[in-house]
Amino acid sequence: MDYEMTIGGTLFDRVVQILEQARSNVVQSVNTNMVTAYWLIGREIVVEIQGGKERAVYGKQVIETLSLQLTEQYGHGYSVPSVKSFRQFFLAFQDRFIEVSSQTESDLFSSLQKSYPPGSQFATNFSPQLTWSHYRALMRVSKPAAREFYEREAIECGWSKTQLERQIQTSYYERIIAHHGEQGLLTANRERLTGEKLSPVDVLKSPMVLEFLNLPDTPDLHESELEQAIIRNLQFFLLELGKGFSFVARQKHIRFDDDDFYVDLVFYNFILKCFLLIDLKLGKLTHQDVGQMDGYVRLFEDQFKVEGDNPTIGLILCSDKSEAVAKYSVLHESKQIFASKYLKYLPTEEELRLEIEKERRLIEASLADRKGLLSFDENSMPNAE
Repeated sequence: MDYEMTIGGTLFDRVVQILEQARSNVVQSVNTNMVTAYWLIGREIVVEIQGGKERAVYGKQVIETLSLQLTEQYGHGYSVPSVKSFRQFFLAFQDRFIEVSSQTESDLFSSLQKSYPPGSQFATNFSPQLTWSHYRALMRVSKPAAREFYEREAIECGWSKTQLERQIQTSYYERIIAHHGEQGLLTANRERLTGEKLSPVDVLKSPMVLEFLNLPDTPDLHESELEQAIIRNLQFFLLELGKGFSFVARQKHIRFDDDDFYVDLVFYNFILKCFLLIDLKLGKLTHQDVGQMDGYVRLFEDQFKVEGDNPTIGLILCSDKSEAVAKYSVLHESKQIFASKYLKYLPTEEELRLEIEKERRLIEASLADRKGLLSFDENSMPNAE
């Protein structure tokens, strides 16, 4: 009898199920604790502000002070907008009673200080299937019945944050009622919109989760092996030009509202006194790529540009198997200074195109050789008896 044909599938299949379930449990635990923590923080803020004599002024002061203290203690993730969102989250879902260390608080606005020692257990009514990003989207829905509907659908259908936002923005709840009445909200009376399944690893890559766990958001999380090699070599290429380039960051994280973006490479040119943002695409150049880079430039200028800096410029590099493309992306208001001052200190688009083509050929050949060598080593190993 073949041992691989036993009940439950092959040994490999059974081990995969164990690992996938364990990973899923870890992600659900992180989601639950993260969402619960933010709800509890929001409650603490509301209780504190309720005790303030002048709520509006005192509330702003409380949030700004807490944001500063948390940032000093934990780093990123606790900006003033983030702390405000914790308060808004509690206000939107204040009917979700949470049990802490098996002791339920009966009065949400009790003057007694509550203790949350390390190791406390939270019993919560928030779904472990939904992330903080899901609840950020849900708390913007003002109508409680609609919010409850979207939350239930997101859980049961496995919607990603993007899918949930799409349904909210297109008034999915209102459209159902308009065409079928409230009976149309019942599962049996309509077709369910099934979501796209994300792996536990994808969820744990979220910058918000990494910030919550105080883990580093490394470039390797967002790059393939080919991308890592091209970006690394491109970094050296620009520094070797000797035209004023200074390396700033790789996979620079930019946050806008609840969305996270990563710029592959950021340089500062101390001759031109401007930032250069570089984005690498492993495929053909599209209009969306150009629009995305324009968005990166505007966000970067809003968040990082200081007085005395010249306008930021973008550079899109597309490394396709058949053809490489390099294109500078300059905002309309910066085109004159780009043409008159920048070009003499920047590599031309043709120089960059040739460099990307050369690097891709060399890197792909190196990766192929390495895989071939590994395959040879595995095949040449003697069988263990």
